[in-house]
Amino acid sequence: MGILFISNDICFEHKPSGQHPERPDRLSAVLDGLERARMGSTITKLRAEPVDENLILQVHDQDLIYELKEISEQGGGVVDADTRMSSASWKAALVAAGAGLQAINELQNGTATSAFCAIRPPGHHATTSKSMGFCLLNNIAVTARKLINEGEKVLIVDYDAHHGNGTQDVFYSDPNVLFISLHQMPLYPWTGAVNERGIGDGIGTTLNIPLRPGTTGDVYLSAWEKLALPIIEKFEPTWLLISAGFDAHRRDPLTELGLTSGDYNLLTSRIIETVPAGRRLVFLEGGYDLQALELSTCAVLHALVDIETHPEELSNGGVGSEAIDEIAEILRTHEY
Repeated sequence: MGILFISNDICFEHKPSGQHPERPDRLSAVLDGLERARMGSTITKLRAEPVDENLILQVHDQDLIYELKEISEQGGGVVDADTRMSSASWKAALVAAGAGLQAINELQNGTATSAFCAIRPPGHHATTSKSMGFCLLNNIAVTARKLINEGEKVLIVDYDAHHGNGTQDVFYSDPNVLFISLHQMPLYPWTGAVNERGIGDGIGTTLNIPLRPGTTGDVYLSAWEKLALPIIEKFEPTWLLISAGFDAHRRDPLTELGLTSGDYNLLTSRIIETVPAGRRLVFLEGGYDLQALELSTCAVLHALVDIETHPEELSNGGVGSEAIDEIAEILRTHEY
C-alpha cells in the first residue's frame, strides 16, 4: 500500500490578491514536488471534497463562519492585516478543511499507509474565534476533532517555522491531543513559549520548542529525541497529524531558520515512527519559496514510504544547540 495525495483545483482559486506570499503558485510547486518524487503507482490521487459546516462548528465559533462566508460572498476582502479572501476562498477553505476527514476514512478502510493533504488556504493559525496569519479554518484541528470523537489519542506535530497558535488554542485544555510545535522564536505570531503547557485537564499536553534564527537540522533532531520523544512515549498516541510548513527551509523569505529539504526527509521519517502505518496524515501549511516547497514536498513524500532522500544535503553546525539544553532544564521543573 502507498500514499494518498489529496487535493482539489479549487484551492488554486483562493487568491489573497496582489503579491501576497500565500499565493496559488505555492500549490503548483507542491504538485511539482509530487512529480519530482516519481512514485508511480505508490501514489493514489483523490479529489478533496468540502467539509460539512456542522463539523466546522466543533472547532470554530458560528460568528467566524458567518464572517468568512460574508466576505467571500461580497467578492472577497480583508480578514485581518495579513489575511485576505477572494470570491472563491470560502469554497477553498471548506475543501481544505475536508481533506483530512477524507483521508481518515480511507486510512481506516486500509487503502493506504499515510496521506498528504495538498491544500490551501493553510490552517494552523486559525483559532476557535479568529482567522489570522493567512489561515481561514483550522484544517488539522477539524480532523483531530473527528478522531477524538472516535476515542483516539492524537499527536499533532507542527514544524512550520511559525508557531501553530490556532491549533494550540483549540486543544489547550484537551488531554486527548498532544500538541508539539518546533518554531522560530521570535517570530509571528509571537506565541509558543516553553511555559505554554496547557490548562485544566490539558496541562502537560502542549510542548513548545522555540528555536533561534539559524537553527539547523541537527538541532531539530536533538530537540525531537531529547525533548519530544519522552513525552510522546508517555502519551501513547494512536494517530499522528503533521502540520508541514516548509518555511523553516533556509531559502524561505519570511523566516530565518536553516533547514534543507534533506532535513525534512529525515525529521519526518523520525516523526512517523511514533504511530503505526495507516494512522499518519500530513497537512500542507506554510512555505513561501517555490523551489524549497517543491524539494521539501518530494522529500516528505519519500519519507512517508521510508525512502531516504536528500534533494539537498542535511544541514548542521548552525546555532541553537544550547537552546535545547535550556528548554530541557525548564521542562525538568514541570510534570509532563
